[in-house]
Amino acid sequence: MLSRPLPQGRDFQPSWPLTSGHIQTMLSSSGVRRTLLPRRAYRVLDGAQEVMVDGGNGIRLTGSFTAQTTQQASRGLAVLFHGWEGSVDSTYVLQTGSRLLDDGWDIFRLNFRDHGESHGLNEALFHSCRIDEVVHALGDITRRWPARVMALAGFSLGGNFALRVAMQAPAHGIPLNYALAVCPIIDPSEGLFSLEESAPWFYQAYFMNKWRRSLRAKQKAFPEVQYFELQELKQNLRGLTESLVLRHTDFGSLEAYLDGYSVAGRILQQMQIPATILTARDDPVIPVAAFEKLEVPSNVELDIATYGGHCGFIRGWDMTSFCDDYIAARFNAIADS
Repeated sequence: MLSRPLPQGRDFQPSWPLTSGHIQTMLSSSGVRRTLLPRRAYRVLDGAQEVMVDGGNGIRLTGSFTAQTTQQASRGLAVLFHGWEGSVDSTYVLQTGSRLLDDGWDIFRLNFRDHGESHGLNEALFHSCRIDEVVHALGDITRRWPARVMALAGFSLGGNFALRVAMQAPAHGIPLNYALAVCPIIDPSEGLFSLEESAPWFYQAYFMNKWRRSLRAKQKAFPEVQYFELQELKQNLRGLTESLVLRHTDFGSLEAYLDGYSVAGRILQQMQIPATILTARDDPVIPVAAFEKLEVPSNVELDIATYGGHCGFIRGWDMTSFCDDYIAARFNAIADS
C-alpha cells in the first residue's frame, strides 16, 4: 500500500511496567500523563480557531482548526476523531495533532455531537450510529479548508467512525486519501460484553461515570426534555445503552443498534481507499479476537501490536506515544507520494 518502510506495531517494545496493557490504558487519559507530557504536545492549541461545522439537516457540530506554520506550503489537512466521551482536547488528540502540525499538516479536530462543550447545540442525543452527520461534517470541512491531501485518524469509537466515514467518502464526493484507526471498536456487541464480563470493573465504572456526567449536561441544556428516568440512569452499561436505543433510536433492539455500527467480518471489504488499523493484543477494552476475525481487502493494513493497551502505546515516563510516529509516518508517506 505504501512504498517506504514504515513503523510497525511489532516495533513498539516498551520496558516494564509499560508492558502491562492495564497500565498503558490507565495512563493514556490520566491527569498524570497530561502533566508530564512536554509542552510541544500541546502546540496544536496555539492559534487554534474554534469553529462550527454543518452536520446536515440543521445539525451543528463543533471543531478546532489549526494552520501549520513550519513549511511554506501545507502538506495537507489532517482530521482527527476522538473516542467516546473524549473531545478535541483529549490528550491523545492534542498530542497527535501537535506532532502532525510540526510535520507541516493543517489540523482539524472534530467534536462528535454532545462531546466537548456542545451539549446545547442539538436536542437529540448522541449515539454511535449517527454516521450521516459526521460524513456531512467532513464534507463541510473539505469545502471550507480544501487541501491537496486529506488524511483522517480516529481513536477507539473515533476509529470506528473513521473507518465508516472512509467507506462512505467516495460516494459523497469527499476527497479523503487515507484513514487510520487506533484501537477501533470492531464488533460493538463483543466490546460492550467485554467491559461487563471480562474487563476489570473499573473500566466500566470509568466510562459510565463520564457518560452519566454527559447526560446530566444534556439534561441541563434542554430541561424541557426528559431524556431518561432516574432509575434508568442507575443501570449498568448494557442497561442504559438499551434504554438509549429504545427511547431515542428507531432500531427497536439493542442487538440491531450494535449491528448498526459494526465493522466486523467482511464489512471492511467495501473500503476503496488506503486504510490502516492499529491495535494491541493486550487491549483490555476491545478484544483482539474481533480483529483476528476481520476479512480486509489488500488496501487495508491490519497491524496487531503485542503491547499498547487501549489507545496507549506510551513509550516511557515522558508519556509520549509511539502512535504519533506511527500516524505521522503514514500520513507523510501518503502526502509525499
